[in-house]
Amino acid sequence: MRNPQVVLDNLTSKSNDESYKYQRLYRNLYNPEFYLMAYDEIYPNPGNMTRGADNKTIDGMSMKRIHNIIDSLKDEKYQPTPVRRTYIEKKRGNSKRPLGIPSFDDKLLQTVVKSILESIYESSFSNSSHGYRPNRSCHTAIKQIADTFNGVKWFIEGDIKGFFNNIDHSILIKLLRKRIKDEKFLRLIWKFLKAGYVEDWKYHNSYSGVPQGGIISPILSNIYLNELDQFIEEFQDKFNKGKRKVENPDYKKLHAKSMRLKKKLKDKTAEGTLREGEREEIIGSIKETNSRKMKLPSRDPMDQNYRRLKYVRYADDWLIGIIGNREDAIMIKKELTEFISHKLKLELSQEKTLITNSNKFARFLGYNIAI
Repeated sequence: MRNPQVVLDNLTSKSNDESYKYQRLYRNLYNPEFYLMAYDEIYPNPGNMTRGADNKTIDGMSMKRIHNIIDSLKDEKYQPTPVRRTYIEKKRGNSKRPLGIPSFDDKLLQTVVKSILESIYESSFSNSSHGYRPNRSCHTAIKQIADTFNGVKWFIEGDIKGFFNNIDHSILIKLLRKRIKDEKFLRLIWKFLKAGYVEDWKYHNSYSGVPQGGIISPILSNIYLNELDQFIEEFQDKFNKGKRKVENPDYKKLHAKSMRLKKKLKDKTAEGTLREGEREEIIGSIKETNSRKMKLPSRDPMDQNYRRLKYVRYADDWLIGIIGNREDAIMIKKELTEFISHKLKLELSQEKTLITNSNKFARFLGYNIAI
């Protein structure tokens, strides 16, 4: 059997070729080495001692258990176990949120599938995407805002209603087919999507959304929302206008006055024609002029021939910054509403997707963002 890392590296080497179609991925699931690598990745998690709906845990892990999974995959008889749903207290308030607990066998197989999907998709994801990705976090998202949102006048705070529970399965599989030409592999993912959940000993079907608590759920979510990233980046190219803002005329006048005063001081000093007290007078005028200048932007903030759109996303939370006017922000929100509804079959919350002036706070990942 081939070394799993060699296989994954080979997949990654073709990931930037958008025309390349990945075939025969499913056969990698017959390689026991992949499961040993997956086990090393997930076994430290104490949650593996929590029983899934099949009443099994990580206890009893063995090569026989791995070969049983592989044998069931070979004839496509592997059937994911419905997730066991429980509820945990939210950090704030008295409400609870649902938590899905998959079986350990499903976790193990999903970890293998996740490694394959990451090798295919990770390098093609947008630089604006920071959630559930290697070497990225909410901190890298906030840093990108600090580095690139300079001069922003308006924010759009994105909120998609119930994103993780409402992902359209058919659209997701259609997106996967753009890169993957292996129906066995896709049928396995479909099984995980449709596995359902058990609550109070009653089975519930999964008609939409990604598997609760599923190890493949984050990568599948990023594949889905990469469509949003691409749409916004294409929109940026059409929206952005002008190379740079024109100079602020008031700033320019004060700068010119400061330079004249400095030249006057230099010339009079060289000629020896400074009157008593004149040096201090000119230096005072220079300081006063520079003080007024520093309170003004060097470029015209109202330049109608210059506009920019900035964008950062962490999972289903995203923030847009606009150098432009409020009408631009309203238009962009409308375009996003239509794209998310028609192309992704999701709903943008009109009440929670706020348009905020940058002199007030926008809320993103628990931080107050202001420029």
